[in-house]
Amino acid sequence: MLLTIDVGNTQTHVGAFNADRLVEHWRFATRRDATADELAMVVHDLLALRGIHFSQIDGQALSSVVPPLVAEYDQMFRRYFDDEVLIVGPGTKTGMPIRVDNPHELGADRLVNAVAAYEEFGASCVVVDFGTAITYDAISAKGEYLGGIICPGIEISIEALTSRAARLPKVNIAAPPALIGKTTEANIQSGIVYGFAGQVDGIVRRLRAELGKDVATIATGGLAGVIVGFTETIDRVDEMLTLRGLRLVHARNR
Repeated sequence: MLLTIDVGNTQTHVGAFNADRLVEHWRFATRRDATADELAMVVHDLLALRGIHFSQIDGQALSSVVPPLVAEYDQMFRRYFDDEVLIVGPGTKTGMPIRVDNPHELGADRLVNAVAAYEEFGASCVVVDFGTAITYDAISAKGEYLGGIICPGIEISIEALTSRAARLPKVNIAAPPALIGKTTEANIQSGIVYGFAGQVDGIVRRLRAELGKDVATIATGGLAGVIVGFTETIDRVDEMLTLRGLRLVHARNR
């Protein structure tokens, strides 16, 4: 069984694969100061929820945008799994040429997303990831990573708004009851949902004008489900895209 872990700035997503089938997945809050032992307890307990023991894991792959946790996860796997973890980064075999000025700057999560998206579509495509930041990644028809776009994420934007405006409350990220809000909360929800949906459509249309009008677009990330229903340019949603990409990259490095 393969264990895949994607460490984001806000959440960590864990998946267990039996061959190419995702058996189960879990999310928990990312703690930048977590130790290898603490991480082992969390992972052990999550696996135990589905009756999976450490001894059943015979492969592991990790992507992380939090550098301090890379070493802790590496130590966790060495100590408790008695094995090394594949850490996606420079030098990892992905099968995808990276056509950017400095490949070392590219986040591991964005790279594995691109690998999974191209595997799914087999053609030029765009990945929109709704995470701490909203990222757009462009892949060519030849399967090359071309580059992307980074925008402030939804939660960051809400925090900035409410921290700078004393009378504006924090709100749940949810679909607004109508475009024109009748309460302050509904006003903010409408601005967030329709505002980010408009951003997505505007950027994707510009990307299609550059890459080709038939370019497929796939969305992922924990907040994709809230926004995608209000967009016109997203073809598919796959919240497991990063985990599937980690599985593919692991297979290409065996």
